[in-house]
Amino acid sequence: MTAGVLLSGCDTDQVSLATNAKANQPVPPKLLAAMVEKDMDLQSPILVRLFKQEAELEVWKQARNGQFALLKTYPICRWSGDLGPKVREGDRQAPEGFYSINPGQMNPQSAYYLSFNTGYPNAFDKALGRTGSQLMVHGDCSSRGCYAMTDEQIAEIYSLGRESFFGGQKAFQLQAYPFKMTPVNMAKHRNNPNMAFWKMIKEGYDHFEVTRQEPRVDFCEKKYVFDATKPADAKRDPVFDASAKCPAYVIPEDVASAVREKQSRDEAEYAKLVAKGTPVARMNTGIDGGMNKIFAAKIPEGSTGLSEGAEGTTLQMLAMAKAPGTIPGHVNPPKPNLEAAAAAPAPREEPVVAVSAPAAGTRVAATQPAEKSGGFFSNLGRKMGMGTADTTATTPPPQATASVAPATTSTTPPTAASRLKAAVTRFVPGRDTSKDAPKPAVATAKPAEPPKPQPDTRLAQTRPALKPSVSDGAADSGQMAGAAPVVSSNSFDSRFGAVK
Repeated sequence: MTAGVLLSGCDTDQVSLATNAKANQPVPPKLLAAMVEKDMDLQSPILVRLFKQEAELEVWKQARNGQFALLKTYPICRWSGDLGPKVREGDRQAPEGFYSINPGQMNPQSAYYLSFNTGYPNAFDKALGRTGSQLMVHGDCSSRGCYAMTDEQIAEIYSLGRESFFGGQKAFQLQAYPFKMTPVNMAKHRNNPNMAFWKMIKEGYDHFEVTRQEPRVDFCEKKYVFDATKPADAKRDPVFDASAKCPAYVIPEDVASAVREKQSRDEAEYAKLVAKGTPVARMNTGIDGGMNKIFAAKIPEGSTGLSEGAEGTTLQMLAMAKAPGTIPGHVNPPKPNLEAAAAAPAPREEPVVAVSAPAAGTRVAATQPAEKSGGFFSNLGRKMGMGTADTTATTPPPQATASVAPATTSTTPPTAASRLKAAVTRFVPGRDTSKDAPKPAVATAKPAEPPKPQPDTRLAQTRPALKPSVSDGAADSGQMAGAAPVVSSNSFDSRFGAVK
């Protein structure tokens, strides 16, 4: 119902980007200076990569030599679910894979400051019967299947996407991964049931790593295909269907050879890591998603959850660092599901399993081309002014906790408290087990401590319309030659009108 009200409000009011101050914020001066240093134009194409385990979002931008270079890395404030792709509506999973973001997916009227829709499900997801909708990258640091940033961060990312559309980019690519696809990470997760899927999307990761070009993505036989072109003797380009047999296609030899060399190096390093017994990643039963350590350090009893980053001393040191944006008071950090952890069996040592390298020449494969809905610039203003609702981005309900009564005698058999304590020791990352050593018996039992107050998980009712930039709060710094800040006299509508 909320989504319907929001959408109907946009249709009725026809809210214009020209009057939307949040969506019209200029690219910060520090980012403009970084573009000059890296030989980039303000309106050149962008590409976004997301990594769950590292809890990072990367914005890449095309330089004047035609290749993409890393412009800025943003720590992710909150993502939900587990490592692995989204499968069905309501599973709280943030998607993994390759997605395309066009102007119609940019939402200036987001209930979570600003946002853009990831485009899940793509043709591959649909071919596998996967379901879900309104999976966003947005502000407010609150996620239920989304990638949530701070409001200041999403304002910057949104402005970079907006400028790339002004420059003529019809859509920018979003690549979402469980972790950086390195031999070390692949070895750590070698027994994960999602490994076949991860190896498939690693192919696209490798194409981008060796070419620094946005890989073309297609799908066939329920697989991804990257940088496919027609064979030399073909008269037309291959036509792909995610559920159908793959057409005849080839990958340009210069790209294919570079990818083969990289994969050969990766596989050799992977084999060494497995042979020397690199530990398999530990399962963290019931923990919902993750949070970058810079944010976890700012929250009482904060945890990085499934994200990479040491607890304890490292987080205490980071507590003095400046957070990249405002952390709302309703943030719900990742926590273990204590009931699930208590019921889980004790962990056993994972066997070291040698995984054979994939066979050479394996065909793996992309997204159906977006449906044509008229000219790019003819629909840009209308599309971006309407917005969509972020229905999956609400604050998650508080995690269930188990109440424990104090022991009455020293001869009481193991209780729920002892089982819960043992489960927390096994599954909470970074727990100091030295504190759990047996202590001398005491003559009298201490009364149970009163429960600690839970953080307020209600959504903030109001937020300031604009937030200062996370890159640079100074508005009078120099900016790139030929670039002008987006102000009312040079708004989206006026610039769009000039193009028309």
